[in-house]
Formats: sequence, C-alpha cells, structure tokens
Amino acid sequence: MAVNLSKGQKVDLTKGNPGLSRLIIGLGWDTNKYDGGADFDLDAAAFLLGASGKVASDSDFVFYGNLKHASGGVEHTGDNLTGEGEGDDEVIKVDLSKVPAAVEKIAFTVTIYDAEVRKQNFGQVSNSYIHIVDEVSHTELVRFDLGEDFSIETAVVVGELYRNNGEWKFNAVGSGFQGGLEALCRNFGVNV
Repeated sequence: MAVNLSKGQKVDLTKGNPGLSRLIIGLGWDTNKYDGGADFDLDAAAFLLGASGKVASDSDFVFYGNLKHASGGVEHTGDNLTGEGEGDDEVIKVDLSKVPAAVEKIAFTVTIYDAEVRKQNFGQVSNSYIHIVDEVSHTELVRFDLGEDFSIETAVVVGELYRNNGEWKFNAVGSGFQGGLEALCRNFGVNV
C-alpha cells in the first residue's frame, strides 16, 4: 500500500525495499474549464542536481526536448499535449542503479507551456499529483496530492528523489514558482 504524503514530508524508498531500482514517476492533473480560449499544455520535467543544487550541464535537464539522460538513469516517456483522460498525464522513468554518483537529487517539476501568453496559472489546475510506482512489481510506493495551494504560479517543483546515507528518499515539495519553465531552469542552473 502506498504512503500518502503531505507537503514537506519525506519517506525512505530504498531502505525498506532492498533491490528497488526501476521507478515510474507518474504525474497527473486536471484543468478547470474556463473561457480563456486556449488549451492547457502542462509539461513534466526532471532536473538531475549535484551537491550545489544545480545541474552539472544542460544535459542534466530531462524534458520534452531532451527525453533521455545520457546515463540512461532518467527517461521522459513523451509530451502529453492535452492531459485528457484518466491516470498519469506524463511519466518519467528512473533507474536508480544508472543515476550518476555525482547526482544527489532529482527534482520533478510541472510547468504550464506558454502560460503568460495564454493567461494560465496553477490556480486553474486541479487534482494534481505525483506518485512513484515500482516498475517491476507495479506497486504504488508513494503518492503526493498537491491540493489547491496555487493561484498565480506557472511552475511547480512537485517532489524530489534524493540520496541520504546511501539510500534514496522522496521529499514531497509542492513549491510554486512564477515565471514558468524559464524560472525553474535559472533556479537549477540550466542555461536559458
């Protein structure tokens, strides 16, 4: 049974699951119907961060324009342009055994594409979540429902996997940003 987290809570992933390596990070959301005229396009991404909290290079940013990290440790399965339907809207696969040793944290984010032009923000998004599934057993390990805490933000750091004393843990972050993907990239050291 999955552990349901609240914002700020942390949980061990590998300590209680020896041999756990291949994870499916599923992110989902619904958009509220409004009369702005433009469709919503939300995008999931992963930033592979070193001890500084920054990427070592732009290739440590995995998103719809760079679907697979060179190590093979992190892979985005593709952009979902509409978010229609049930279940995960976008999926990022992580193989912990292939994540480079210099990577101490993997931050998972969701941004609204072209949010400023389309006058969209996370106040118009509901039922947002991230969950982690063991790819081998298909067991849901962790789930974090974001709630409705956002109004003007156009980017959210949803959660992060991080190393701690040789084990991997998950932190339910739920931190919003204004400025969309560009603001996140600058925050994590990606050249924009």
